Amino acid sequence: MGIYMITMKHFLALIIVIAVILPAASAMVGGDKAWFLINSNVDGADVYFGGEYQGVTTNGELYVEYFTTGTPVTSFMVTKDGYTPYTGQITHYPAMGETVNLFATLQPAEPTPMPPPIGGSIGWYTVYANVDGASVYFDNDYKGTTANGELTVQVYTTGTPYQTFRVTKSGYSDFTSQITDWPAAGETAKLHANLQPVAPTEPQPSPISVLAIVAGALGAAVLIAIRRK
Repeated sequence: MGIYMITMKHFLALIIVIAVILPAASAMVGGDKAWFLINSNVDGADVYFGGEYQGVTTNGELYVEYFTTGTPVTSFMVTKDGYTPYTGQITHYPAMGETVNLFATLQPAEPTPMPPPIGGSIGWYTVYANVDGASVYFDNDYKGTTANGELTVQVYTTGTPYQTFRVTKSGYSDFTSQITDWPAAGETAKLHANLQPVAPTEPQPSPISVLAIVAGALGAAVLIAIRRK
């Protein structure tokens, strides 16, 4: 009988110990549950707690399960393509069975600007010439041919500036001049070229050789002598 009573006492004590240990063990594993409710102004946004992925917002919301006795997180982030990521601090934590609201307002990301063309912004030169069909060169780089007395040349305003221009056409003397005015972005600078016709070369009379003169004189003398005979 005594042994039976001791065994029952031990059994009751074991039950009590288990009843005490189980809740503590449960708390150690992760504790009691609560939730954070993420409220976002966009759907399909990815949610992260402390860098760990939690899910995607639907209808602007996402519930995130939280263990009240676990290690608390201190920040959350909400991201979506086309929007600037939102990062917020967590300063209020839910108690067991409660829900704490967190709000994230995502702003549309600024479009990435297109890189400017090599050389920078664009300006122009307009070359005016007194003849059509004249070839235009900037620092010996061919730029085109004048039409209706002019040619527009595109340049990059932040590139290496040209120093000289030259206008040429067959039958005219080349025109070369310094460039002293450079256009700003979107502006046009004017250059003028006045080509002068090349004077035609007059044919020079061919010189009469001495032998031809001597031969002619001898021939004349022979003819005179024959006639006298």
